[in-house]
Amino acid sequence: MQYQTEPKEKFTVIKILDTTLSSNLVPELAKITQEILAKSPKNLVLNLEKVQTLEAPVLEQLAQSQEQFYDNNASFVICCLSDSLNKQLDQSDWGDIMNTTPTESEAWDIVQMEEIERELLDSDDMEFSLPESED
Repeated sequence: MQYQTEPKEKFTVIKILDTTLSSNLVPELAKITQEILAKSPKNLVLNLEKVQTLEAPVLEQLAQSQEQFYDNNASFVICCLSDSLNKQLDQSDWGDIMNTTPTESEAWDIVQMEEIERELLDSDDMEFSLPESED
């Protein structure tokens, strides 16, 4: 699989350069996403602008990767899907759960908003309550 990696401050953009993602690429795709999740920044924007077709196992792998990212307090956003990929995603079981945007810029916005949300939630968790007084 051919792809370009572009590290940013809060996330990494991976742009897939292949026009077809077949099921034999699932292990490589899983490895790439796991490598991103294992380092900082661990947020991922996956740009599928050049991809015209993908097989169902690839969609399943992307959904599993997205779940792993969110389980690890990281973002995973897919952007720039062609009309045919959007249609395929909508017709799959994964359409309702996948985090997708029409443009890479919107994906960046989502990652940054989710980062802010996590920071706010973390600060709420760090607040402490006063000890209860003993009567």
